Amino acid sequence: MDYKIHDVEKSFNGKIITNLGNNDYVIKINDDEHKLKIITMNSKGIEFILDQTYHKAKYLEHTTNEMNIVIDNVPIVINLHTHFDEIVYKNTGGATTGNAQLALKSQIPGKVVSIAIAEGDSVKKGDVVCTLESMKMQVSVKAHKDGVVKSIKIKVTNTVAKGDVIAEIE
Repeated sequence: MDYKIHDVEKSFNGKIITNLGNNDYVIKINDDEHKLKIITMNSKGIEFILDQTYHKAKYLEHTTNEMNIVIDNVPIVINLHTHFDEIVYKNTGGATTGNAQLALKSQIPGKVVSIAIAEGDSVKKGDVVCTLESMKMQVSVKAHKDGVVKSIKIKVTNTVAKGDVIAEIE
């Protein structure tokens, strides 16, 4: 995860190592292990003890890829799923070689928020074709190859399932 505290950016990699039960966890932040106990958690925030120190976090705003919170009176911006666009791009065929694949397919289910191209447009590999909203996150779906948009198979506000064709690019 990426954290921003008062215009200072620093990245932390965090994950749960062990679930000890009863809301107790061993977590790893970068290379250090810490003991975490969640006291309360609801839609307004979370109270927890990290390495025997009490903390209270209040949720301020949650957008598609950011969460604004205040922990111990310090505002923090958490960028969620910072590599999600790259994962979706890779799985839509963006990482394949050759130009054999005509159809750009959705690798996630979601609602079409916007379409950035039109039939007949020229696109380059990596250009944004559309934006999907899935699990309260907006994800850009990018062209898997250079070419011309032959057809668009989606419309704004429609929903797509995993594997649905978004556009055909020749």
